[in-house]
Amino acid sequence: MPLSVSSGRAGQERSVIRMELTLQGLKQTEDWKQAGYSLPEYDIPAVAARTRENPRWIHFGAGNIFRAFQANVAQELLNRGVLDTGLIAAEGYDYEIIEKMYRPHDNLSILATLKADGTVEKTVVGSIVESLILDSADPQEYGRLKEIFRAPSLQMASFTITEKGYSLTDGKGETLADIAWDFAHGPQAPKSYLGKVSSLIYERFLAGALPISLVSMDNCSHNGDKLYAAVSAFASAWQDNGLIEDGFVSYVNDRTKTAFPWTMIDKITPRPDDTVKAMLEQDGISDLAACVTGTKPYVAPFVNAEECQYLVIEDAFPNGKLPLNEAGILYTDRETVDKVEKMKVCTCLNPLHTTLAIYGCLLGYQLISEEMKNPLLKKFVEIVGYTEGLPVVVNPGVLDPKQFIDEVVQKRIPNPFMPDTPQRIATDTSQKLPIRFGETIKAYDKDPSLSVSSLKMIPLVFAGWLRYLMAVDDNGTAFEPSPDPLLSTLRPIFASCRLGDMPQDLSFLDALLSNESIWGVDLFAVGLADLVKDNLKELTARPGAVKATLEKNMG
Repeated sequence: MPLSVSSGRAGQERSVIRMELTLQGLKQTEDWKQAGYSLPEYDIPAVAARTRENPRWIHFGAGNIFRAFQANVAQELLNRGVLDTGLIAAEGYDYEIIEKMYRPHDNLSILATLKADGTVEKTVVGSIVESLILDSADPQEYGRLKEIFRAPSLQMASFTITEKGYSLTDGKGETLADIAWDFAHGPQAPKSYLGKVSSLIYERFLAGALPISLVSMDNCSHNGDKLYAAVSAFASAWQDNGLIEDGFVSYVNDRTKTAFPWTMIDKITPRPDDTVKAMLEQDGISDLAACVTGTKPYVAPFVNAEECQYLVIEDAFPNGKLPLNEAGILYTDRETVDKVEKMKVCTCLNPLHTTLAIYGCLLGYQLISEEMKNPLLKKFVEIVGYTEGLPVVVNPGVLDPKQFIDEVVQKRIPNPFMPDTPQRIATDTSQKLPIRFGETIKAYDKDPSLSVSSLKMIPLVFAGWLRYLMAVDDNGTAFEPSPDPLLSTLRPIFASCRLGDMPQDLSFLDALLSNESIWGVDLFAVGLADLVKDNLKELTARPGAVKATLEKNMG
């Protein structure tokens, strides 16, 4: 019998069905459906048994985007009978995610899809049928992982471990301690995440050099190369130190055996939101408390994410590929993946985000979605995307750039449910400007039918960032700039600058404006430096000058 509690007010009582997010709890099928949840339409224990016998897909990085995107894709394919095996999730960074979140809920999770029209689609995702800890010191967990990698049926190991997860060196270029230890001691009991992954790939080599695709799905350019570089480094170090059998390096380098496809992924998945939690609790779901683990990730039995999503994968699968294309995933060639990445990063999404981040901080906004209610800012990003970006956009063919921007401007950025902030997006802006805007300027400069001088909004973005470096908003109130590796170098340039009291001669900015590493181009060489200076003078004329400048330029 389902557990129920009564709550009431003014003499009226309301019966609330209590539901648990477990396999046993899902037996209250009608209660879940009446509360508006879509449930797995397959026999989870049967899928789990088939997966254990013939695993096809293992994923490393058991965080929010994996549960919101890849796991839900697998669910759709299982529901339709396109797949008959499920996902195996492995976590090598924060074991508590598995211990405290996955296993108490029988690997189930709730996906709350937050739609731009204000509705919420609620789905119980059951496609993850096994969860494992990537711990070489645990014979049971690691033994099972070795077993999976020895399975001839395994087609893909995918990854969402963040771009930093592929690094072998620290900020000084020195090999990380765990990496160095693993290089010296071999694949038997590695300490590092990548060392453990490489040891499992070595296990597959020992099982007969079985083919596999190792697929980074992290949001970074040429991600497959980053994963290959790491695995290759381990293979070479182990061979050089005489710690492995001959042939492993060749196996890693042989694309008919081991492939490292490039991918482009795009889906916003913020941390689990308290308002979503409250909504699910009101539905009667128990035990939804989030867990902040020892390494600080914030995870909960549910994930919340936008409805829009893109995953484009290079078709490089020596052991055959899963039919992910039947759930909207695009398989294509490497060149097209690269073009999709450039379309998103250089024109259709990232420049718009950075524009809103800079000016959102200056105008005191705390949510990106709120900025789109401001007609000046909305017009600003529309001109950046449609007017200045589209003439030189890299068109990948598999996605339409204009439609992509349409979705960004009309659905993604204005989504009121997405708690993304300009302050977060403003992080590391100095590292983003060359790609997000500099490539457009270069394209204009190379095209004889276009004129760099026609670009008006991009110089205004640049001037806005210089204004941002003063660290005072449009009211003259100080704010804390978001982290950026160049803050300590650039902020002192503006130390003596004040609103309403800027020098008329801005030649002290000349060295900065000519720095190609920041802008992607020498702004003097392309003829935009003076416009940036003029914009900056307007933005700093007085308190309220940012708003006034936008009114002048968006009129």
